[in-house]
Amino acid sequence: MVFECFGTRKKVVIAMAHIGALPGSPLYDAQGGMQKLIDDVASDVEKLQAGGVDAIMFGNENDRPYVFKGSAESVAAMTAIVQAIKPQLKVPFGVNYLWDPVSSVAIGAVTGASFVREIFTGLFASDMGLWQPDCAAAARLRANLGRGDMKMLFNINAEFAHSLDQRPIALRARSAVFSSVADAILVSGPITGQPASQSDLRNVCEAVTDVPVFANTGVNIDNIRDVFSMAQGCIIGTHFKVDGNTWNAVDAARVRRFMDVVETLR
Repeated sequence: MVFECFGTRKKVVIAMAHIGALPGSPLYDAQGGMQKLIDDVASDVEKLQAGGVDAIMFGNENDRPYVFKGSAESVAAMTAIVQAIKPQLKVPFGVNYLWDPVSSVAIGAVTGASFVREIFTGLFASDMGLWQPDCAAAARLRANLGRGDMKMLFNINAEFAHSLDQRPIALRARSAVFSSVADAILVSGPITGQPASQSDLRNVCEAVTDVPVFANTGVNIDNIRDVFSMAQGCIIGTHFKVDGNTWNAVDAARVRRFMDVVETLR
């Protein structure tokens, strides 16, 4: 069993529901406003659930350029959007506010999320500058809000960034579980939509055996068999979109084809 919220499934697929650019972001559609954001993500969620995914994760991938600390308006807006979609949900859900672990935990805790994803540990040189997340603050907030049941999924090799910690990735993964109490370890590629190195994923899966390991980026219908031969799950956004483009709407047929393959592997 991966987590209780997934029941008896031993291999799970978490699908991304990408929210449009939030208020305060340069790409925010002020004319469409909050209602357009809700309507667009509701449409994607409907297609993902109809396709048979195991869980939904709400993310603000469209808030480019990304920030390390969420603004009051964007955190409030994302919270409101998740709350608006909750009555539609038939599967567990999580949240990820890029790239702020504290905001991710805050939104997840108050909306009733089963899990949150973020970069919680490490030190990175990134497109956004020097990246130094505060795992301790995020974990303490989870405890203070009474949500110890909400799982924290640690992405340990950030997209758009290079780790300044020169320890092998497998050692960093084991250390995150030991010192920072990670509930799961995620292995990513260099950019959203690009797969993680197979050797990185294999090394982490071999090193970390007491919590689940997920492939976090670039999983598709052609590599899912290899991914599931090693990892307990995957998180998918780009492959489920029209033409495999991260910024497009979800393609219901792509979701169904992918999940049909997954059912043969579990």
